[in-house]
Amino acid sequence: MEPAWLWLLGAGILASAHGDKSPGLPPAPGAGLPEPAPAYHRVTPTITSFALRVYKQLAAESPGNILFSPVSVASALALLSLGARADTSAQILQGLGFNLTETPTASVHRGFQSLIHALDLPSPKLELKVGHALFLDRQLKPRQRFLDAVRELYGASAFSVNLTDSAAARRHMNGYVQKRTYGQVVGCLQEVSEDTPLVLLNHIFFKAKWKHPFHRYQPQKQESFSANERPPLRVPMMQQKEMHRFLYDPERACTVLQVEHSGNALALLVLPDPGRMQQVEAALQPETLRTWSQLLPPSLLDLHLPRFAISGTYNLEEILPHIGLSNVFNLGEDLLGAPGWLNGTIFRVSHKAAMDMSERGTKAGAASGLLSQPQPLNVTWAPHAHFNRPFLVLVWEVATQSLLLLGKVANPAAG
Repeated sequence: MEPAWLWLLGAGILASAHGDKSPGLPPAPGAGLPEPAPAYHRVTPTITSFALRVYKQLAAESPGNILFSPVSVASALALLSLGARADTSAQILQGLGFNLTETPTASVHRGFQSLIHALDLPSPKLELKVGHALFLDRQLKPRQRFLDAVRELYGASAFSVNLTDSAAARRHMNGYVQKRTYGQVVGCLQEVSEDTPLVLLNHIFFKAKWKHPFHRYQPQKQESFSANERPPLRVPMMQQKEMHRFLYDPERACTVLQVEHSGNALALLVLPDPGRMQQVEAALQPETLRTWSQLLPPSLLDLHLPRFAISGTYNLEEILPHIGLSNVFNLGEDLLGAPGWLNGTIFRVSHKAAMDMSERGTKAGAASGLLSQPQPLNVTWAPHAHFNRPFLVLVWEVATQSLLLLGKVANPAAG
């Protein structure tokens, strides 16, 4: 088919020196967790809960498009906690939502290690790359045990750079991310000050085709899309009649649709009834997602989905204190095991994500996608799912039950 593309930059976390001196998606019906459960199951439900808290804070501040990567932000903050004092490390992990009595700190980090390894496994049908990098000023000499820990647990590479030359350092780091996201995330860091001794970057790249292709050669129809408080837009709609799992939730006044990608990935699309977006957003809880996943029945569906390109750029230091992560910004002298060098004040937690769902072809896999036998168009009547107003999109990696992406499409043409 026509592929779904997702390009994500993870959180870029910058530490500023002053003075002289760190429930996922349930299994498909009938599927059981392996015994013993992989270590990533210790962290994925908490990442999902954290994601919904971040989303609600972002939605309260803006009615427009929203897009971020929960796995990206959570793993970067967990990595950061490795370099903090024990009490501050615990505060960061508790702010993410971990109960350290039930899941000790070491188990949290092993869970992230297991998750990153699982997501990074090669697959012929799903391209997914996860990575972390530390850029350290040449004068900063972190303890070797810290570097060993971030490399072992988070696969993080450490680079020594001249961060006092902020312009050159910014170009170097932006080039690093641009290369690892295949040119799709450009200019992720807009600001690096001269007194910045370290930068932590996390990046994610995702690319997959639909399991059931849209009709590649069908002319694109321009249809109305009722954007927030604007005259209706005219946007290109992808159309298909295909078997999908979907339901209407009368309690929450929304249609819920699961669209599968090839490989272990799927998109969950949530279409609120007109005027009910805020009601649906307020009802977003891990339990809600589990209920939807368990109840989604398969049926023939007449689907109209807009091609869209959206992005999100955030300074999360303005968001995180509202959800219990204020201590990220005052890590104390022991950050990175380098007492006396910096006071560990975090002044910027930047995050940039971009997503494009379209019908552009790819060199690999397009032919095999066309070999499937689509449902004949006029065989039988099928209910409609017409995404012609703002909707939510959640992208999952199924094997690990990881929420890779969470967003809202308020204006498909904004990108």
